Amino acid sequence: MKVLVIEDEKSIAEAIQAILENAGYEADLAFDGEYGLDCILTGIYDVILLDLMLPKLDGISVLKRSRHMGNDTPIICLTAKSQLDDKVLGLDQGANDYITKPFEAEELLARIRVQSRQSTTVQANHLQMGNLILDLDSRELKSPTRHISLSNKEFLLLETFLRNPNQILSKDQLIVKVWGPLNEAEYNQLEVFVTFLRKKLRFLEANLEIKATRGAGYSIREVSS
Repeated sequence: MKVLVIEDEKSIAEAIQAILENAGYEADLAFDGEYGLDCILTGIYDVILLDLMLPKLDGISVLKRSRHMGNDTPIICLTAKSQLDDKVLGLDQGANDYITKPFEAEELLARIRVQSRQSTTVQANHLQMGNLILDLDSRELKSPTRHISLSNKEFLLLETFLRNPNQILSKDQLIVKVWGPLNEAEYNQLEVFVTFLRKKLRFLEANLEIKATRGAGYSIREVSS
């Protein structure tokens, strides 16, 4: 399961990341609200841990905008504030749960388990677009006539595309979702894996294409026959 931690205090964020990874989760970090919102909107996370006191864009604004834009990923608010009004405001704006810092690792993990169970029951175990189905459990990509297994990076990249159909995703967005925090060295890797996926789409005789838009990024679209 993949968790996004949006927390501006790096020592706290890294401590939470260590707790999550020791528990077997994948964990990405965002240190300000604007970047955190971009990460949320990729749709690849199972649970979001969101601090309310953030630079650039505060946590309540991140929450409101993500819900307004249709993202329904479970969000657990993290804050040092303990006042009832802050809890009510977060929940009213679409938060699924609320935990006050400091907290015990066991409590945090228990709350994440609750939210992941609830979200799993309403999510299908596959993504479908055109004549292709991506099985989220087996990581197999299937067409009416063939099927093929994907590597971890191929799966994460294609999952990101399929959760955002017909939407141009920037290279930065894609790299963050597949490789984690931005690293210039990954730009060439992204192009390599896009090439891999294009070859597999052709092998499967898919009616989809990954289109590059100069200066903007990539998108996945159906191809008319």
